[in-house]
Amino acid sequence: MKFTVKQIATLLEGEVAGNDALAITGLAKIEEGKPGDISFLSNLKYEPHLYTTQASAVIVDRSFAPKKPVLSALIFVENSYSAFTRLLEEYNRQMNLFRIGVEEPSYIGEGSQTGGQGYRGAFSYIGKNCQIGQNVKIYPHAYIGNNVRIGDHTIIHTGARILDNCIIGKHCVIHPNAVIGSEGFGFAPQSDGTYKPIPQLGNVILEDSVNVGSNTTIDCATMGSTIIRRGAKLDNLIQIGHNVEIGENTVIAAQTGVSGSTKIGSNCVIAGQVGFAGHLSIANGTKVGAQSGVGKSVEEPGTSINSSPAFGLKESMRSLAIFRKLPDLEQRVTKLEKKNEK
Repeated sequence: MKFTVKQIATLLEGEVAGNDALAITGLAKIEEGKPGDISFLSNLKYEPHLYTTQASAVIVDRSFAPKKPVLSALIFVENSYSAFTRLLEEYNRQMNLFRIGVEEPSYIGEGSQTGGQGYRGAFSYIGKNCQIGQNVKIYPHAYIGNNVRIGDHTIIHTGARILDNCIIGKHCVIHPNAVIGSEGFGFAPQSDGTYKPIPQLGNVILEDSVNVGSNTTIDCATMGSTIIRRGAKLDNLIQIGHNVEIGENTVIAAQTGVSGSTKIGSNCVIAGQVGFAGHLSIANGTKVGAQSGVGKSVEEPGTSINSSPAFGLKESMRSLAIFRKLPDLEQRVTKLEKKNEK
């Protein structure tokens, strides 16, 4: 990537103070910036680095006023963090534009079709009767089963697996070694103590702009579909069970597990290592603290819960505060008991 400071300012709808003709060839943290790099200042804790950085340009908020002379060109924007995120997205898009064509060896099955401006890496596999959209990037060693549909501008990273009949929307990102459409965990107990596998005949649907992290698995439905709604973001190492539904713009952090048939609403925020029991309904806007165990449905939108088993956040915090004081309380009770005996 090579742009001038002026071109980047135009992209970000910002104003330049300093030399707008400087060439930018990379992105860096403000404390590590060197000539040719662009960085940003959002958290004022890092302001001292602004006066020492070697970066050619730094993105700052319009409200920011430097306290000392700055060697870098400054690009003033409404929100420096959001602007830098937008720049990262553009950088990533530019890098992906370079990957076009088919590397060999790769395989595509009978009846499958791919759109223009796409990329298929070496050792990638596409099964039969698949429909692959425009500008889809399929990296080396990715596997796509039969009857899969993938929307425009989606990226399937190396080692990812998308199994038969799954539907992936537009602008999705599937990170390395994620598995979409693996068999759901369904077994029927028998009278002799054994378990009989229940065929898992459904699929997985990812709507548009869904991100799936590395080593995350999303099980196919027993019947029907496991559905991840538009804009949802799943971190690494997450388990989504069969027939689960994740609502729009819900974010889930790493090592969370969602048991079968649970419905999580839109705009929820799920911290790491949370466990959900099966067949629950979680209201829109719910926030769940790290390592919580959610064993019952949440009916009130915007509720915050915590702990295991999870309950109201305020009550949970009060309970933890009392829990920390238990040794002192025990001593006080013991003293009172002895005093009472006397």
